[in-house]
Amino acid sequence: MRPLLVFLLTCSFACAQETTRVRDVIYQKRDGFTLTLDVFKPAKPNGAAIIKIISGGWNSTHTGIDDGAWPKYGYTTFVVVHGSQPRFHIDEIVTDVQRAVRYVRSHSALYGIDPNKIGVTGSSAGGHLSLMLAVKGDAGNPTATDGINRASSAVQAVACFYPPTDFISWSAENDGLNGVGPLATRKPAFGPKIDSPAGLAAMGKALSPINFIAKTQPPIFIVQGDQDDLVPFTQALRFQKKSAEAGATCEVVIRQGAKHGGWAEMGEDSQRMLEWFNLHLLGLPAPKPFANGVTQLPATYHQKKNR
Repeated sequence: MRPLLVFLLTCSFACAQETTRVRDVIYQKRDGFTLTLDVFKPAKPNGAAIIKIISGGWNSTHTGIDDGAWPKYGYTTFVVVHGSQPRFHIDEIVTDVQRAVRYVRSHSALYGIDPNKIGVTGSSAGGHLSLMLAVKGDAGNPTATDGINRASSAVQAVACFYPPTDFISWSAENDGLNGVGPLATRKPAFGPKIDSPAGLAAMGKALSPINFIAKTQPPIFIVQGDQDDLVPFTQALRFQKKSAEAGATCEVVIRQGAKHGGWAEMGEDSQRMLEWFNLHLLGLPAPKPFANGVTQLPATYHQKKNR
């Protein structure tokens, strides 16, 4: 009987360590559509939350959902699926991810998190939306009839990969107004408001995180490749420079030789993001101090083996 008892105790302990998942939690209903998030509850929660935004080209699907390994380190993780373009335009998508933050904060007691310890992460378009949450968080509408909309959409820390930061000046000053970058290549995502020159300029400005940088923004960590052919690495550099000038905390890692994802050291970068969240959400010192500046590191790609 003793071997059986040991087996059962071992199984019970292992099961207790597993992350539990709650699927398809509704955070928004819009125009006949239901928007959902999945909640990943860690076995040993640390009281903080990570919101992970699933978005590529401002398209979002449930097939892309994973917990990013954040629950392994105690973070209750909310994986957000937003309405996709062109049915939903980017300004509407920003409003929806803000709604997701409001939902998480207003349900903090239910999920056992501190409403003042919420981080956000994403890659590419998900990184852009993460930065929009950082620079456009608000206190909520105190007179809203919907209690969720009375909650703040502010986040307390951001860590993301290769985010667009400036649609107006994509690769050079004002080139976004002259057929360069997403305002031209992803025009349907911005909607009909950009059909006029005035609308193009207004929308490009309103959706560029770089235009809303302030000293009060949360700490931001960005990793970007200098050979990225989708998002110029100068986007991250200019965002960091302006943040530093404003007195805000922002660190950028430039991976030399890296493209739009896929380099071998992305696991190391994710570990550094974990340390960033640990520092700014939990107050745990990082093993290697952050520079609050720009760091250059090499990137490598695994060679494909010939069969």
